[in-house]
Amino acid sequence: MRSEVHNRLVVISALGVVEILAWGSSFYLPAVLAGPIAADTGWPLAWVVGGLSIGLLVAAIASPRVGIAIHRHGGRPVLVSAALLLAGGHLVIGLAPNLPVFLSGWLVIGLGMGCGLYDPAFATLGRLYGDEARPAITTLTLWGGFASTVCWPLSALLVEQVGWRSTCLAYAGLHLFVTLPLVLGLIPEAPALANGGDVKHLGEAPLTSRERRAFALMAGVLVFGGTVMTLISVHLITLLQARGVAFAAAVSYGALIGPSQVGARVIEMANKGRHHPLWTLNVAMALVALGLAILAVGIPAVGIALVLYGAGNGIYSIARGTVPLALFGSERYPVLAGRLARPSLIAQALAPSLGATVLTYGGPDLAYALLAVLALANVGLAGALWGTRPEAVGIPGEAEAGSKNRCFASAAKPKGRLRNGPPSSL
Repeated sequence: MRSEVHNRLVVISALGVVEILAWGSSFYLPAVLAGPIAADTGWPLAWVVGGLSIGLLVAAIASPRVGIAIHRHGGRPVLVSAALLLAGGHLVIGLAPNLPVFLSGWLVIGLGMGCGLYDPAFATLGRLYGDEARPAITTLTLWGGFASTVCWPLSALLVEQVGWRSTCLAYAGLHLFVTLPLVLGLIPEAPALANGGDVKHLGEAPLTSRERRAFALMAGVLVFGGTVMTLISVHLITLLQARGVAFAAAVSYGALIGPSQVGARVIEMANKGRHHPLWTLNVAMALVALGLAILAVGIPAVGIALVLYGAGNGIYSIARGTVPLALFGSERYPVLAGRLARPSLIAQALAPSLGATVLTYGGPDLAYALLAVLALANVGLAGALWGTRPEAVGIPGEAEAGSKNRCFASAAKPKGRLRNGPPSSL
């Protein structure tokens, strides 16, 4: 048992470093590099920042195919592709002589994001550990919470020392010489599938009425949640300044979000999965809604509001991986996770432009109201998911007991473990 736990921790730690570099060199990259790139090249800032939107749209298009690939072959080859694509995209960006080539680099990075961000990583763990993947997913998000903490200062230091082009080339090198060896050396191959990887019954066969409702509600949660997260990430400083908060203070308030996310994830991890993942999702949505409501109505408690928001957003990242596992079971998980990722990624791609439009034509009050409404809507959607649990519609234990007869759940069980014993904790 100790060896099994050690092996899982090695896999999760390796995947955690992969996620830090994947997020830090893609989603969090424009926050530091966009200004220097626009200043150096004269390219419009909107287009420079728009590279991320292009990348997210490409990731959205690719995500269902990525889920199928992980189901068939496991996550290892997909994560290898992510490392190579992210490295290639950064090479293109770093050497780009003009804006069209720069944007084409984001097309490549987008494919890398589709193969290497949270959803593929969660599906990788689901494919490896089946119904016991929940603690691994929780621990992985703890690593991922340090992406901006590590990569924003790293990017800023590199830009200052060697310029934005060499910074992109450095990230390409990190993916080739850190990410790629970690995946090849420490991420194991997934167990073979009894049906040879056929996903026709998974990807094409119609879902049951319960599953269709659960899928639609979860997709709605991911769309609204992704929109809120991206709007806050891109426009928080502007929104706070519009309420009279000085720039330096706004940056300091924004810095509260990261530690709050990590702290909430530590608490969730310490709970060791004693409650249903839907509790995590509902608490997450309630905390996000409460924090944004405080900001929207103008209560002078910005720090408290952002701590609440950060805590909710932190455990939301866990719930987006563990709730589909509980609702659909481990066999369907990689394929449906890929399908669920598409609408969320599209929402994240469009959110910056949506926020800019609302701020321009409606002002900050309308932007705050939009955030609060989206967050409150997600509270309702998360609550409605309780009625889609298998046991809630008269199918007791479907997600747990049924998975024992599925194609890879039994193959994913560790050797030497009692068949009906409790899940091991990490």
